[in-house]
Amino acid sequence: TAMSAQCPAAVKDILAPGDSCVAWLEAGLVQEWVKTGRLLLLVQHSDTAHGLLVCPRVGVGSTGRAPDVTYMAEHAFPIDQDFKCEIDTSCSHGKAGADMYVKVAHKRRKLLLELPATDGARSFLAQVGRAVERHALLRGAASDFSWLSHYGGTQELSNDSLLNSPGEPPRQTIAEGATPLAARESVVRLQLAMREDDYTHLEEIRFFLGTWNVNGQACGDVNLNDWLSADPEPPQLYAVGFQELDLSKEALLFTDSPREEEWLRAVALGLHSGCRYRLVKLVRLVGMMLVLFVEERLAPHVQEVEAHWVGTGILGKMGNKGAVGIRLRLHASSLCFVCCHLAAHQEECQRRNQDYADICTRLSFGPTDRVLSDHEQIFWLGDLNYRLADLEHDRVKGLVEQGLLEKLLEHDQLRQQQQQGKVFGGYTEGPITFRPTYKYAPGTQLWDTSEKQRAPAWCDRILWKGPHVKQLRYSSHESYTLSDHKPVSAYFKVGVKVIDTARYRTIYEEIMKKLDKLENEFLPQVAVDRLEVQFEKLHFMESQVQTLTVANTGQVPVEFCFRPKLDNGRYCKEWLRAIPASGAIKPGETCQVSLELCVDKRTAWQLNSASDTLEDILVLHLERGKDIFVTVSGEYEPSCYGCSLEALARIPCPVRELGREQLLKIERSPCEEGLLAVPFEVPKELWLLVDHLHKYGLTQDDLFQQSGLSWELHLIRDALDARLDGHLPGSVHSMAEALLLFLDSLPEPVVPYACYQRCLDCSNNFILSKQVVSQMVPEVHRHTFLYLVCFLKELLAHSAENKLDAKLLANVFGPVLLRPKGQPSTELGTSSWDARRDTDERKSAAFIYHFLMNDYTD
Repeated sequence: TAMSAQCPAAVKDILAPGDSCVAWLEAGLVQEWVKTGRLLLLVQHSDTAHGLLVCPRVGVGSTGRAPDVTYMAEHAFPIDQDFKCEIDTSCSHGKAGADMYVKVAHKRRKLLLELPATDGARSFLAQVGRAVERHALLRGAASDFSWLSHYGGTQELSNDSLLNSPGEPPRQTIAEGATPLAARESVVRLQLAMREDDYTHLEEIRFFLGTWNVNGQACGDVNLNDWLSADPEPPQLYAVGFQELDLSKEALLFTDSPREEEWLRAVALGLHSGCRYRLVKLVRLVGMMLVLFVEERLAPHVQEVEAHWVGTGILGKMGNKGAVGIRLRLHASSLCFVCCHLAAHQEECQRRNQDYADICTRLSFGPTDRVLSDHEQIFWLGDLNYRLADLEHDRVKGLVEQGLLEKLLEHDQLRQQQQQGKVFGGYTEGPITFRPTYKYAPGTQLWDTSEKQRAPAWCDRILWKGPHVKQLRYSSHESYTLSDHKPVSAYFKVGVKVIDTARYRTIYEEIMKKLDKLENEFLPQVAVDRLEVQFEKLHFMESQVQTLTVANTGQVPVEFCFRPKLDNGRYCKEWLRAIPASGAIKPGETCQVSLELCVDKRTAWQLNSASDTLEDILVLHLERGKDIFVTVSGEYEPSCYGCSLEALARIPCPVRELGREQLLKIERSPCEEGLLAVPFEVPKELWLLVDHLHKYGLTQDDLFQQSGLSWELHLIRDALDARLDGHLPGSVHSMAEALLLFLDSLPEPVVPYACYQRCLDCSNNFILSKQVVSQMVPEVHRHTFLYLVCFLKELLAHSAENKLDAKLLANVFGPVLLRPKGQPSTELGTSSWDARRDTDERKSAAFIYHFLMNDYTD
């Protein structure tokens, strides 16, 4: 995308006097079976008059001559009340880096455009969206768009041209390489998308969305009818979210909670009496729960239901913050519902933004890894925790009592961050006409009367993204006094696409017959820009990306994938991944494959000990074609992360001063090759991390519950690996995560693998547990274990300030200090493996708990 001054010269020449090019983008116009290059121009005539031009691509043509700059636009769309520009998510098929397909329509004219999945394309669409918004703000007479006739391409299409069946593909120009053929799956999807109106119609469905942070309270005999049945007309779909459902420390292990069944029963009893409902899905992560009900008559049309969760607590393991999501297909529309609980406290706005970004990045569904952007309509609800900035507590309460809510909302962090483009891009929130939903004194209608006296804020919100959504109501329900939050709800009418099955089948078969015949005429061919990819020096937990360009030099679409290896079923080693790992390329087009290297806690020890190297061979397989081999290599900078306790205890200097060869010798034979005849009792790196936390973190609230910042973790890593001068940069929360990451990266855990099962077996008996620790070898593991226990007990001595308790610390450190050896890949992810893991983690926590509550020397 570029401003007018940066447009190609030929574009400037065709602009009428007084008009300017706001943005431009190269794209593909999909017509029948082929795709041809076009240039999209967003032209501004006045502050409120814009048009979208679709022109032949500017540049050197196939003849080698510069194109005629006096050409007319093929299509010129006025951006008025009849203009529509929608992303067709059904064509993205959930693949990273897949092209975007955009439907542009004006009355009876309709085009399908293929846009690259780049920031430039998204920026162009955002500019078009802003032009639509400017026109929508107009009041009075409609704008005059006669100025667009200068560019041509404004004619309407006839009725027949809209309903014509797909024509014959231009075989001659395809064979000559002049006309690229679209990929098979894209052809089917795009042809169906262009003719979607022929076999679908919109049906309005009534949605109820509700969210409530219940502050860990049991529902008891609370009647939810006033919240869930507030509308005269019964909803046809309910999405009800909760936060802080269970605040017990046991819940942090992701195990069953009795609160789940209690609140589910309360929701079911509170649903509108005007309909019969069926439970579609429930998903819970610690205190976050999302439950979905639909009207029974609608249930047969609900398909592809999938749920997932993302914990944004420390190390991504703690589920006290994060999100749960449910996606589904309702008739022919794809929907996604997200219930979240973001980081708390007035000053943690940046961390809330990071939580949001983590959720958007990590929340995916099912075997195809559908992400949020793969859905036509997204609904986001929960305790977002954004507060009111730069206002004193009394000033906030005063403005609320005066009813000056809009004045208050000028200070709302969510609105500010959204306007700055940092969170919730493209999402809409209805007008807020209700009082702040937080913080109340539980059991009353009074604002917070505790010692902290937190200022009121609209923490609990509901937003949406996508077309055909009309919000009818957005309100809070102040009569509920169970929690320090008030429940919030919104009532919508949502346009859902419904398919005429018979008509769809006829059109689909028509497309497939023509495509099958055409595919038999051509074979795939590609060229790769390089077969050897060399990375620069790589550091622990700091990824690098290089791009591989795969060009389709043949005359037919090419489907490719990286072929899995025979020994482990993976297409690459654990420190490498390719994005996308599979895809389709049209003739004459290219696909950019990102190769990302990242050494993490799973792989660092293998590289430190030379049991693995940064070398791999990828096999790029072409469907119905040959295999191409790509070599990937790089150099890893050794780190204390991933080194053994035995080796680090015999190294007095930073590991980077040793050099790779000497570190490797010490790792292989610590006693013989170590630089210290008498080893440290605990590694110096561990001592520095604990010492920093002892000095600055003993009284820190939320310690070991709140995640650190990634850039601070990199600084801490560099300080431990290169300096060891006693100064560690970063916040206390980052230091806490660095400690856990250090322990989690050890090739042999603090409690050696040989002792793991014995520890689990005696986890209910402290005397037997002491015996296991007393016999623990090598000695540095025993010393480290007891050193950490002493530190944790020191934290508990300050529990009045830091709010920590023994169960929480045992839950956090148990699975880190006691880890089982790797499981067979065939077992991972199975229900039996999940159940065994949960049981083992409970026993690990119980083992650690004994030492936190008893004296080891007794």
